[in-house]
Order: sequence, then C-alpha cells, then structure tokens
Amino acid sequence: MSDPGPTVVAFRHGETEWSRSGRHTGVTDVELTARGEAEAEGLRTEVLGSRPDLVLCSPRHRARRTAELAGLTPYVLDPDLAEWDYGDFEGLTSDEIHHRVPGWTIWSGPWPAGETATQVSARADRVVRRILCEPAGSRVAVVAHGHFLRVLAARWIGEPARHGRFLALDTATFGELGWEHAERVLRRWNAPVLS
Repeated sequence: MSDPGPTVVAFRHGETEWSRSGRHTGVTDVELTARGEAEAEGLRTEVLGSRPDLVLCSPRHRARRTAELAGLTPYVLDPDLAEWDYGDFEGLTSDEIHHRVPGWTIWSGPWPAGETATQVSARADRVVRRILCEPAGSRVAVVAHGHFLRVLAARWIGEPARHGRFLALDTATFGELGWEHAERVLRRWNAPVLS
C-alpha cells in the first residue's frame, strides 16, 4: 500500500558556536563550526539513500550551508522555515533566561519582542500545507532549525506547538514524517547518521 501523501525528511543544521554553547539562535546568522561542517557532510549518506523530489531550506546561512554540504541541492528557500525569533532572549542560554524569568520555557513563554508559539505554529502549518500539495509518494527534504522543526513535527501529527517539547533534536540529525494508513505519523526522530 502506497503512502497517501508525501514523506518528509527533516534535517537540522550542523553545529554552530551558539548551538554548542546553548545560546538561543533565532535571527542571528551564525556560521557552522568545523565540526558542524563535518556533521553536515555526514548527512550526505542519508540523502544518498533516496534523492528527494523537492528540497525546502531555511534562509539562514547555517541551514543553507548544511543543505549544500549534505548534497541537498538545488533547494528552494522558504522564509517560513526560519528558526523561532527569540526576541529579547536572542543569544542567551536557558540559564540566563531563567535568571530573568524563573520557570521560563520556549514552549510556554513569555516571548518579549519575539514570536509566540502561536505565530511559529502558523508558519509550520503553512509549511505542512505546502508539502501536502506535493504528489503522493514523493519525498520532500526540509533543512531548518531545532525548535522550528520540533514545532513542524508536532503540527504534522496534528498536535499543538507546545508538544514539540517532547521531541528533542540534536544538531545534524534527521527525522522522517510519514504515514500509517491515512494518518500522518513520526516514523523516525533525532536520528543520527550512522557511520
């Protein structure tokens, strides 16, 4: 039995200095580290298993560079795939934010001068709708960011954005969003490329 819609392989970009140190990186356009470049090249083994029919990529340099090193070219830039805009918390670690707002999480806020969970969810919903316009059985690769991809996965299965908190996603890992019968499901998540 074939899938009733497209399958999505979601790739998180490789390591950056800010991801290594736990700093929230939304709109700041940081480069991959040398390790991040090697991680991105390692994703190529997953890509070579099956060439995607469409590649959608965040406009941030770290995502574009990951796509290029992983062989996910050509790609189409989609501004909806940008990372969560952390507003006043951009560049801060969770510990630093907790000193200002005890008990804070990205999933519950607040988000001073940044995007709310509802706004990020709306972007993820647009991406899901765009993907669902692709033919049944096609493969769509998405190259983006940790928090955004966690929201995308939650929305793929019809859950609220806050359920992304259950879907940890390390740098240079991937997940597969697919189908079981007519239901959208998570097939794999936070999967490293095996060397």
